[in-house]
This record gives sequence, structure tokens and C-alpha cells, in this order.
Amino acid sequence: MRKSWLMCVLLGTLAWGQAAPGTPPPPQSAPADTSAAVPPTAAVITVVGVCSAQPGTAAAKGMAAKPATAPKSSSAKSPAADCKTVVTKAEFEKLASHLAPNVTPQMRKQLAGLLPQWIAMSNEAKKKGLDKTPQFEDRVKVLKMQILTRELQQNIQDEAAKIPPQEIEKYYQEHADTYEQLNVDRLFVPRTKQAEPEAKLEDEKNEKLSEEAQKAKQAEQKTKADEAEQAMTQLAESLRARAAAGEDFVKLQKEAFAAAGMKIEPSTVNLPSLRRTGLPPAQAAVFDLKAGEVSQVINDAGGHFIYKVNSKSAIPLDQVTTEIHSKLQNDRMKEMTDKLNSSFKVETNEAYFGPPALSSPGGVIGGPMRPGQRAPPPRNQNPRNAPSPMAPASQPPTPPPAQPPAAQPN
Repeated sequence: MRKSWLMCVLLGTLAWGQAAPGTPPPPQSAPADTSAAVPPTAAVITVVGVCSAQPGTAAAKGMAAKPATAPKSSSAKSPAADCKTVVTKAEFEKLASHLAPNVTPQMRKQLAGLLPQWIAMSNEAKKKGLDKTPQFEDRVKVLKMQILTRELQQNIQDEAAKIPPQEIEKYYQEHADTYEQLNVDRLFVPRTKQAEPEAKLEDEKNEKLSEEAQKAKQAEQKTKADEAEQAMTQLAESLRARAAAGEDFVKLQKEAFAAAGMKIEPSTVNLPSLRRTGLPPAQAAVFDLKAGEVSQVINDAGGHFIYKVNSKSAIPLDQVTTEIHSKLQNDRMKEMTDKLNSSFKVETNEAYFGPPALSSPGGVIGGPMRPGQRAPPPRNQNPRNAPSPMAPASQPPTPPPAQPPAAQPN
């Protein structure tokens, strides 16, 4: 999340000062990184013309402005050319680490290209008294709230991640069925038959019939479709009986596709590592079967499914430790965020704002973040408009309805 904050700052500033694009330079190999050999006290950025007499620059915290000449009396005035602000490696890395914990060489170079401008322009702004205006104070107030919100979100994520191994093992034992996997053969029987090319030509002819004739033809077609669907249902029951008698699932699958008029090659029938989460809820009863048993025909909108359990096994704890940790961390983050959101309430003046809008699924604070989730980049391109940390994370798309079978995720 903190890395994304630095990227927001860099990209927002770059977008503000970006000129019209020209011909891109040819790609060049990246030079060797020699930054480790630079001592911490060495100067890495020098801004000539910005005097130490101007306090509170963009690099004021931890960055000292060093005069180029010997110290002068307080009454003496030093020309801009005779002073400079020096940023050491230690000071620069401290600032960068506060913006992002893992700064890449490219991000470091981008920040180094922007920091001198920030130092010089912020000093000039202070000379003009722009830091004393009501607009500045309000913008700083909002920025502080946004940054503190981000810090709180990061703190919640860090605290929620502190899960002892004993708690992970306890969850594994209490939810053993979740970490059971099956080796199964699956047979899929389509619900309906594929339309024949002749039927499509017949539909074109029907358009020329009278209204009464069209209704009669549609009723006839519906009857045929119902009969075909019933035939596929009966076929599924027949194939299930043959599967229970020990016939090969690959052979039965080919028969099912041929009966449905499907010209594509049948999908793989064996699923070697099927977990409960890899099945729709309506098919989860497969996990109640014993090794060697064949399920009843399971019907859904996509077709008919028949399973045979070849073997059952438990996934070792060490293979799902990360998964369990993420699950428990998410639960803790939600609990902590819900507690924060329920600790206050909001009342607004409807005469001024209008009726209240529906609350977003993320809650007031934006909802708990998933482990490793980065805050979304700002939509605005104006660097004066601060990126908001309140934008809810994008939600995963709604899964599509059941389709002809493919290999399920483990």
C-alpha cells in the first residue's frame, strides 16, 4: 500500500508536467546498480540556489540545507548562487522508505528527478506566503486525514497478520473437510441437443408463414425441444447406471457428446485434485461419497453431472499454511474494520445534501484490504487533487453460470 502511495505521488506529478509525447528513445540495457557503494554521508542531490535561510522545504525533515561558504552573520544576506541544499544518501533513503518500503532503482531515480523541483518550488511558495492562506491550511488538513487513513489501514493489515502457528494449526484441524481433496472422474451430459443446420433453415421459412401458422409451428418446436431435453435426461440416468457398473468414463463421455450433437472433443474426465471449493454448492455432496462410489445424476442449468470418487486424501498442513493465514488475516481485518465503523455514526443535513446515498459494501473506512492488496491509483490527473484512500477496492467479477466441464482449480 505504501509503495502505491509513492507511485501516486510520482505519477501524479509527472502527469502534471508531462509534455507532448515525442518519438520514444530506443531501449537501452539497464546500467549496473552501484548505489550500495555510495557512503551514507555522501551527497546524492544538490540544489544550488536554495538557501538554508528558507526553512520548511519539501526536504526539511531530516534534510539539512548546507551553505556553500563559511557561516555569515545573521544580518548578512547571501546571494542565491552562494548557497545550496544538500541531500545525503541517508537522508534520501529515509524519505524514500517512508513513502514506499521497497523502492526500486527506477522509482528512486524518479523521486530524485522530482525532489529538487519540490525543494525549490516549495521555498518559492513560502516566500510568496502561499503556506499562510486558508486554502493551503484546508488542503493540508484533508491530506493529513487521507494519509492517516492509509496508515490506519496499513496498521490494521499488519496487526491482523500476526497469527501464531498454533492458531493456524487449530483452524486446520477444525476445518479438516475444507482441506480434503478427491481424485474423481466426472461425466457431463448436456441438457439439450445442438441445433441442426436444417432446423435453422426451417426457422427462416417460418418467418414467411401466417401468424397462426407461426404459433402452431412454435408450439411444435417447443414440444420437440422438451422431448429432446427429456431424452438427454434419460440418457444421463442410463449413463450413470453404466458408470456405476464399471464402464469407462472416457467412453461414456464421448457417447454423451455424440448424442447431444456436439462436434468438439470431450474434455478430460479425470480431476486428480478436486477440492470442495472447486465445486458449485449444489455439487458439494460429492465429498460425502466413499472411494469407489458413483454419485446420482446432479442436475443444474448447465447440464447433468455424474461423479465417481477414485480416492480421498487430506492436504498436508504445510501446503495450506499460507492459505489459512490469509483466511484468518482477512477475518481479523474485517472484524477490526467493522468495529471501527460501528464506533461512530454519521448524521447529515438532508435539506443541504439531499437524501443519504446507499452505503458502499466496503463500509466507511473502505473495508478491509486483502493481504498484499495495493491501494488503487487516483483517477484524477491533476496533482493538486490528492488521491483518495477511501476508494473501495475493485470487486471480483460475478462467476458465470455453469458451463460444460473444464479442469477445476485445486
